[in-house]
Amino acid sequence: MIDIKFLRENPDIVKQNIKNKFQDEKLVLVDEVIDLDLKNRQAQLNGDNLRSERKSLSNEIGNLMKQGKKDEAESIKAKVQEINAKLEENEKLEAKYSEEIKQRMMKIPNIIDPSVPIGKDDSENVEVQRFGDAVVPNFEIPHHADIIANFNGLDKESAGRTSGVGFYYLIGDIARLHEAMLAYARDYMIDNGFTYAIPPFMIRSDVVTGVMSFEEMDAMMYKIEGEDLFLIGTSEHSMIGKFKDQIIKKEELPICMTSYSPCFRKEIGSHGLEERGLYRVHQFEKQEMIVLCEPEDSMNWYNKMWNLTVNLFRSWNVPVRQLDCCSGDMADLKVKSCDIEAWSPRQQKYFEVCSCSTLGDAQARRLGIRVKGEKGNYYLHTLNNTVVATPRGLIAVLENNYNEDGSVTVPEILRPYMGGLEKILPKK
Repeated sequence: MIDIKFLRENPDIVKQNIKNKFQDEKLVLVDEVIDLDLKNRQAQLNGDNLRSERKSLSNEIGNLMKQGKKDEAESIKAKVQEINAKLEENEKLEAKYSEEIKQRMMKIPNIIDPSVPIGKDDSENVEVQRFGDAVVPNFEIPHHADIIANFNGLDKESAGRTSGVGFYYLIGDIARLHEAMLAYARDYMIDNGFTYAIPPFMIRSDVVTGVMSFEEMDAMMYKIEGEDLFLIGTSEHSMIGKFKDQIIKKEELPICMTSYSPCFRKEIGSHGLEERGLYRVHQFEKQEMIVLCEPEDSMNWYNKMWNLTVNLFRSWNVPVRQLDCCSGDMADLKVKSCDIEAWSPRQQKYFEVCSCSTLGDAQARRLGIRVKGEKGNYYLHTLNNTVVATPRGLIAVLENNYNEDGSVTVPEILRPYMGGLEKILPKK
């Protein structure tokens, strides 16, 4: 949510930003907010005048009572009651305008960074750089579901009986490799100065609307029936929500945290679920990172954060590339975002394994997270990034460490988390 003062003073910039995000249907919101803001400020002025008049009359009543002029005082009391009635109606009007402004402001996208490429959807994202050689071996690499099946490591049929499409059982060495990746990612982030946390896996609606747009919420979140609770789609939501309505001391910044959680997503939309494999599912696990920092430091942290994911995947022998997300592919609260994509030697193309974003002060405004500075309180900036999400990260490790004999070499750095196991051998 942008600053209404900025919108008031720069409506053309806000409108151009909406056009850059290809959301022309939202242009009308800017004019509606300006009109409502004018009415609201007039109502506030009327309220201030009424309160001032009431205070003056109340003082007059006191003076008259001291002078024994009770009848005159009672006459003025009647005027005060009239003012109270007008104030009550005016306060209702102020509340109405404020709520209508808020509802519209929540739908207006954040101002994107000038460096963001302009484009309609993810097909117009821009490759920035590559890390590692994207090798295609001289032998065939099976679909990841077949690789895992050869280790007796995947059971989607049983999960279909217990939970439906979009769920799975991971078994044996594959399940162990999955957890080894998460455990290493946890320790890797701790070694890089981030504080480890396990957050709540359910959050209230006011936190949901504080960290994401309404469109994202409808497409992603599972609601708990009969309760004001949602299952998290990523631990970023509850980790940023941790600081809701807090005033943070300037010297405590930056706050750098890494969190583990299961994640639950509807996966509604054009992509749909993957019937056979594990690329797009309803439930997965993730190691996440968040940073709360001074506004002037957010871009530096943004670059540090996505680089951490690059280095992690390279330590697992996975080539990756960085893509700048275009304007139309970015959620409304984001200022700038990039994807890290892993190389798939089977498909001979890259696929997304990480998303890093800076959201400016949008989440802080929605959640009331401020910094106590020398010249008063102000909103900080929030950032988030995927360290690793499985099973997508698992797919990347399996394909890039697959051997012609059907075995998978365990990346050396993960072997201590696998009891020293160097290779996973086929069961079939």
